[in-house]
Amino acid sequence: MRHLHIQFGNDWRPCVNGRAQTDAERDSDSTLTRLQRLQTRLLHVCFRLRRGMTLGVRAAVLNDRGEVFLVRHTYTPGWQLPGGGVEVGEPMVEALARELAEEARISLSGPATLFGVYFNRTISRRDHVALYVVRDFVVDAAKTPDLEIAEARFFPLDALPQGLTPGTRRRLKEISDDKISSVEW
Repeated sequence: MRHLHIQFGNDWRPCVNGRAQTDAERDSDSTLTRLQRLQTRLLHVCFRLRRGMTLGVRAAVLNDRGEVFLVRHTYTPGWQLPGGGVEVGEPMVEALARELAEEARISLSGPATLFGVYFNRTISRRDHVALYVVRDFVVDAAKTPDLEIAEARFFPLDALPQGLTPGTRRRLKEISDDKISSVEW
């Protein structure tokens, strides 16, 4: 008899006739040894490592003066939208708020609008970026340079800085046109 498995948190449970076994049923089930359960867990870990994806968030923070907030990192060239990676188990909006606080000293004061999700082939063949438009925010303090951010400030949308990354330029045009032109970052 073969069993399927359903994951509850970090716990994989055998599924018999379309339902997960209870703890008592699982403990008394002699058809699935501890070794078999370990093998199943290892198989799922290998699958995740081979087939997993990474997810990041970026924010187009737009103020009432027609300006966008951009950052220049110390470890990569060019001006770009602030953002970063989403941690395992972290909602995207929470990751966005965390990254804005870290990179820009900006707090959300209203909802951020998901504009699009993009495939970022420049990072890896499994990286995706969720782009948000942020119009309701508070600048908590001026961002000073640190180990990650060399510069950070607002720029007029009609006078963007030299060295703007191509992906950032495309995203800002899409936001201006209110139309996604490519699913690639």
